[in-house]
Amino acid sequence: MLQKQKIINEIKAIGIIVTVALLIKVTVLEAYIVPTGSMENTIMTGDFLIGSRFVYGMRTPDWIGIPYTDKGFFIPYVKFPAFKIPEKDDVLIFKYPRDHFVKYVKRCVGGPGDTLLVDSKKVYINGKEVPLSENGKFLYPTLPDNFRQQEIFLTSAINRNKDFIGPIIIPKKGDKYLINSETNWRHLLPLIMMEGHNVTLVSDEKTYTLTLQDPNELYRRKENKTVFNDYFPTGSLLTPWSKSVKDAHFKYLYIDGKPISEWTSYELTQNYYWAMGDNRDDSLDSRYWGFIGENYILGEALFIYFSLDIFNTWLPRFDRVGTVIQ
Repeated sequence: MLQKQKIINEIKAIGIIVTVALLIKVTVLEAYIVPTGSMENTIMTGDFLIGSRFVYGMRTPDWIGIPYTDKGFFIPYVKFPAFKIPEKDDVLIFKYPRDHFVKYVKRCVGGPGDTLLVDSKKVYINGKEVPLSENGKFLYPTLPDNFRQQEIFLTSAINRNKDFIGPIIIPKKGDKYLINSETNWRHLLPLIMMEGHNVTLVSDEKTYTLTLQDPNELYRRKENKTVFNDYFPTGSLLTPWSKSVKDAHFKYLYIDGKPISEWTSYELTQNYYWAMGDNRDDSLDSRYWGFIGENYILGEALFIYFSLDIFNTWLPRFDRVGTVIQ
């Protein structure tokens, strides 16, 4: 009997420890492993980070499921008051807008209401140049001004390639967009969807669900070729940036079940940010996928608690342990 009670007490103790650890992980501090070099040499591939999850507002979990998989479901969350708002030069940890099961680390270079311009690699905010961080770097010559990268964010006459973008005004809470025949849906739809609205497109009696989950990102993460079967033309999922969606199709949109013909405007309910990697020529960042909604920001990178040279020796890099991220 005593032995049985001892086992029960030990199980309870372990349960309490696990619960406290998980609560700390999702609300206060979390450890992250950096798999890419997009923030070199500020953060190196193989660095293990500690990030603050409460500085921008502690939040309860918004997803329940099997760890390290996308098997689960989203739940409503509560966000507590923030100690500060994201500022320029903060190193942000956030959910990648095109695959919210993946976490990214990038440097904030612009915030809500700012006008951003990238000209010959140089970044300007509100007309003032933002210098590259102390440990940042460029790898390649500047692309020609007239060279078009089709994968760039909202590629157009002003957004030509990663070295020439803008001017772009970063959206802010309260911005109102008129909805009419001139609406730029490829710009507006991701914002509407990041704010939690359901968007569908009904055409030829078929209903397509718009999603921010990029099938290419899911394919890379899952290594599952069948993921493309869920997307148009074989499936019912569409992304706002899909070339399969023509401008003429947007008149068939429904937002939360309400046809777009019944909408006259849309007002943003949150602020947005623009982030870029310190390794400017080898970073998949806002230049490619656009804005980060504040509800996607998880915290701020603080310091490196461990580091491995994963490309060469697989030995610890003790000189990086304890490095404060600036």
